[in-house]
Amino acid sequence: MTEKSQLQVEAICNGSVIDHIPAGQGINILKRFEMLDTRAANRITVGFNLPSKALGAKDLIKIENKQLTQKQVNQLALLAPTATVNIIENFEVVQKYHPELPEKIEGVYKCPNNNCITNYEPAVVTSFFIVKGKNQNVKLKCKYCEKAFEKAIIGATLENAGR
Repeated sequence: MTEKSQLQVEAICNGSVIDHIPAGQGINILKRFEMLDTRAANRITVGFNLPSKALGAKDLIKIENKQLTQKQVNQLALLAPTATVNIIENFEVVQKYHPELPEKIEGVYKCPNNNCITNYEPAVVTSFFIVKGKNQNVKLKCKYCEKAFEKAIIGATLENAGR
């Protein structure tokens, strides 16, 4: 029996490829980073539950004509710590990033504290978390209400929810 190899998602000329996303997190990344905005001119190709030797199954996002910055890549660390972001120019990888938890996360996740000012004055105040701890013991402390939350709780909330 011969092994067949083919691309399951077409190559892009210029842009960013977020690869090795844990299966099921691709849609969360698309929502949290507002990639589903139909007003954006960038074409996005998404693959869900693709085969992966390392993960078993993975998600993949390709964004044409948009190069993610290291800061943007680091914002992925809560949802996809195993991800790799490749910057593509003329069909070639010119830069490769791996998410690292930043010291602060601003405007991406909603504070789970319903009494936080960021939840009732969202037009005035943008969410802002200070990252505490590393690896499995990560907590995020809200700059405004000063409450600390587990990363799983923060990862489940979306900054633009309810707006």
